[in-house]
Amino acid sequence: MPHILAIDQGTTSSRAILFDGDMTIAHVAQEEFTQIYPQSGWVEHDPEEIWDSVVSVCSAVVTKADDIAAIGITNQRETTIVWDRETGKPIHNAIVWQDRRTADFCEDLKAEGFEAEITARTGLLADPYFSATKVRYILQAVEGAQEKADAGQLLFGTVDSFLIWRMTNGKRHVTDATNAARTMLYNIREGAWDEVICKRLGIPMSMLPEVLDCAADFGTTDMFGPELPILGVAGDQQAATIGQACFEPGMLKSTYGTGCFALLNTGDELVQSQNRMLGTIAYQLDGKTTYALEGSIFIAGAVVQWLRDGLGIIKDAKETQALAETADPSVELYLVPAFTGLGAPYWDADARGAVFGLTRNAGPAEFARAALESVGFQTRDLLDAMKADWNGAAEGTLRVDGGMSASNWAMQFLADVIGAKVDRPKVLETTALGAAWLAGMRAGVYPSQAEFAATWALDRQFTPQLNDADKNRRYAGWKDAIRRTKS
Repeated sequence: MPHILAIDQGTTSSRAILFDGDMTIAHVAQEEFTQIYPQSGWVEHDPEEIWDSVVSVCSAVVTKADDIAAIGITNQRETTIVWDRETGKPIHNAIVWQDRRTADFCEDLKAEGFEAEITARTGLLADPYFSATKVRYILQAVEGAQEKADAGQLLFGTVDSFLIWRMTNGKRHVTDATNAARTMLYNIREGAWDEVICKRLGIPMSMLPEVLDCAADFGTTDMFGPELPILGVAGDQQAATIGQACFEPGMLKSTYGTGCFALLNTGDELVQSQNRMLGTIAYQLDGKTTYALEGSIFIAGAVVQWLRDGLGIIKDAKETQALAETADPSVELYLVPAFTGLGAPYWDADARGAVFGLTRNAGPAEFARAALESVGFQTRDLLDAMKADWNGAAEGTLRVDGGMSASNWAMQFLADVIGAKVDRPKVLETTALGAAWLAGMRAGVYPSQAEFAATWALDRQFTPQLNDADKNRRYAGWKDAIRRTKS
């Protein structure tokens, strides 16, 4: 059977993964690219470097098979690119989802009462995390950009849109519903770009891409030989939700990459959160929208990178588990990794990282343990808020994926602190798998939704081992650390 090419364009690297007819990984290529930090709290990427990395990894794997049927794309969400319609050249570096430079403007929106409009229309909050205020910033920061945008000369897109524009030689300016839903410009109730929000932010609607289903005709590309159709697109967290086969209301997944993102399938009900969770689109197939509650943690795997690159106490991420196992149990260190602010459910753009509980006995092992535990604690923050928001969020099993999910120690602590079973699948590349399935299903190569769900296979289940008293005591310490950290 034919192969499917999945492009997984992430926050720190681009990957191309070739899946065979059985949805098994056949070949992988990966390439990191530069992280740019112009100021504290600002994060950028060079769009040309992203593009070059995607071309490089795709070129490395397409030669491995001569029967590629389609391409699926998944991407870092919210990251914002504005480019010239005629030349295809970006007018500014990509502003990454982690970037907090528009925090003051978001506070202005809240002060004038406009956040309620944003939430009602998009399911989101007025926060720098989303694309809308990043677009506005670029139009104001680049000389003449607003005038060019008003004249229809500029285009906006999340990374998927930019890649497709380039891959189709400028023939298609498109995105899918899941990426559109993360821009803070898309009305997820009506399924259309929102004129009221665009007008308030000064963003011409001519800049915005056409929005399609997750499995649709996004165009064709001849960059890698014979023309290949692009048939599947989803933002990385929604692609992981699909890859984890969370197709039934109440099913929950959490992905541990640079950040951590938990999505709870709420079916055809768009839940209006009372606990600062996000209402969003889980996926859209055959014109039918499935909604989700989402909680976003900005720093998960990135805290381990900080141990390596910032503190220099490890050389490889895998070392954290061995260190955590040797940590002094009498030292209860709490590390709040608010390097770029706090995400859900706090949404504090001005908060910065802090460490509590330091003693003379605290060393690399205790820091490693605290780093891993911070991810578990933050996940519980999200799940508690979801349970308060929606009756369908029962004490169910959490499906996990992403790089950190490979750590048995971290996943056991996660099960302990949330007090629920944690299931790790055999296929950890669920984000790329979700994109591949969308394209392969559309191409007629891969099975239907129900048949695909039946192929989900368990690698290991982690069950809670910590008693309630210890679990609640440790979590109370975390909540106190959060209270002290918030600005």
